[in-house]
Amino acid sequence: MKVYRDDHGIPHLRAGSVLELAYLQGRVTASDRGRQITVERLRSEGRLASVHGAAEVGWDRFARRARLDDTARRCYENSDIETREWVAAYAEGVRAGGVEWHPWSSYGVFLVQHILFGTFPNKMWRAHVERTLGPEAVAWFAIEGPHGSGSNAWAVPGEIAGDPHRLLELPGVYQQIRLACPEFDVAGLTFPGVPGVQHFGHAGTVAWAVTNAMADYQDLYLEELRGDEVRGPSGWEPVVTHVETIEVRDDDPVTVEITETPRGPIIDGNLSLRTPARSDFDLGFDALLPLLRASTVDDVADALSHWVEPVNSVLVADRTGRVVQLTAGRVPLRDDRNRWVPVPAWEERYAWRPGWAPMARCDVASAVNANDRRADTEAHGIDFAPPARAARIRTLLDSGVPSALIHMDTSMPAASVEAGRHEAWRSAVARTLWEHPELKALFADCGYDPLFAPWTDPRGRIGHALDGVLAGLGLDPSSLADPAAAPDEPWGDRHLLHPIVLPGMAVDFPRTPLSGSRDCVLNTSSVTGVSDLCVRGPVARYVWDLADRQRSRWVVPFGASDDPDSPHFLDQLPLWAAGSLVPLVTDWDRLTVAPTFVVTEES
Repeated sequence: MKVYRDDHGIPHLRAGSVLELAYLQGRVTASDRGRQITVERLRSEGRLASVHGAAEVGWDRFARRARLDDTARRCYENSDIETREWVAAYAEGVRAGGVEWHPWSSYGVFLVQHILFGTFPNKMWRAHVERTLGPEAVAWFAIEGPHGSGSNAWAVPGEIAGDPHRLLELPGVYQQIRLACPEFDVAGLTFPGVPGVQHFGHAGTVAWAVTNAMADYQDLYLEELRGDEVRGPSGWEPVVTHVETIEVRDDDPVTVEITETPRGPIIDGNLSLRTPARSDFDLGFDALLPLLRASTVDDVADALSHWVEPVNSVLVADRTGRVVQLTAGRVPLRDDRNRWVPVPAWEERYAWRPGWAPMARCDVASAVNANDRRADTEAHGIDFAPPARAARIRTLLDSGVPSALIHMDTSMPAASVEAGRHEAWRSAVARTLWEHPELKALFADCGYDPLFAPWTDPRGRIGHALDGVLAGLGLDPSSLADPAAAPDEPWGDRHLLHPIVLPGMAVDFPRTPLSGSRDCVLNTSSVTGVSDLCVRGPVARYVWDLADRQRSRWVVPFGASDDPDSPHFLDQLPLWAAGSLVPLVTDWDRLTVAPTFVVTEES
């Protein structure tokens, strides 16, 4: 087993077998991202407050109520034997690096990354809108307005490129890695703490990339509890309850009651959450090894037939010139009302029916995915990103614009005073709406746990859906704020990168002005009226070349290491901000054999 690194510290791993390689990936992850995966493991176990104090109690309470650790354990136990051995080898490598880890911890980390990535918080918000403003107002806040946001991916014969958009976290949510053994040689982006390469990979003869399919696969149920029973479609049913204690650093412990109904665990008030992963105890990890072994588009598509959640739109291309577009994951069959708001658990019409919705899979000449409404995804969701971004990418592709330039396409340059003035005016309009009498009821206490404030705060929702709210109220924005009164300052003076830093990590972060906004291909989004700081944007960029993998390029916002003292902690930041990409080095002779590991852990 050997670890090689390129000039940016990106690990390239080489081993004699699949299990040796899994061990080595775990070992390297403990070295490069030990701080980060420790935090993510504690999150999955609902124990982050034991290390980082009272500020983390809200998350720990949710993690325990949602049964994340229990789901992780059961999904691991329910995986096939080869998957379990592979994940166990990875866990052994992490532990060898001095980081506490269990085989199911990888499942827990994956759950942490995606439990709030789905649709159920939007249903809480819509229910609040229905209660306060009436059902007709729900449409005002649809994200498929002219200012939605999302990820990008595009494929033409011989190339796949794109940029996933998520919360910008430091250290980054994706880890660049290359995994080579006699069975496969795959470079791609992985979630630290999870073996293999899940969402974006290049296996030499085939490459793949995903975007969120915007599918609705999580349901909330209104539960009527009576002692140790709950009202179900056939009458009163038993519930499972127990009490857990959250240890809190430098503070008193907090008890939390855990209740699970036949639909799923109670996550807030009387709301239970039902998900495919919890209902079947399957997180789709049986897809990961076949994905690494793939050599054709059909191999990738077959591997992803085991995928569960989140539901993804996938583009796959191979050296034969084939391009396949598919949807991967499980969407339950149920009443349409389930997609919109929490529904009564005792009404039979809202129960999940047997089976899952069929997923699309077809050959295409080329494709652009931008979280937009398309024939392959429309049946699975209700909220999609607006079509303008996908149309813009298609126009640029048809004009022969290189992928690296498409990544950075924007009408909001950081140096533009006009862009700065325009967004300042829109923010003034949004803030005026906060005081509008027809929206006053919306600001009543929604009654939800503060953890869900990013989804239920009316200020943020008005900012995200400003044009829809204005149209719903029949208002001219110029009557609410004078465009001429907006300050004359460049957009980049206010639109600065503002990542969410790992708990307990002290970072002297450099001031980084950004071009782009939520309605551009360069989707560096902020919340109009609330803040111009960028907390969501491209968490990686990639261009996969199928004819010659060494011509492929990639970049992440920060670096390969989670150690602030490492030269590879922020070394990719200037490149990412400027739109530059790092070469994917494929020649082992151009890589450096890594020195002895350095392992750190904070728990």
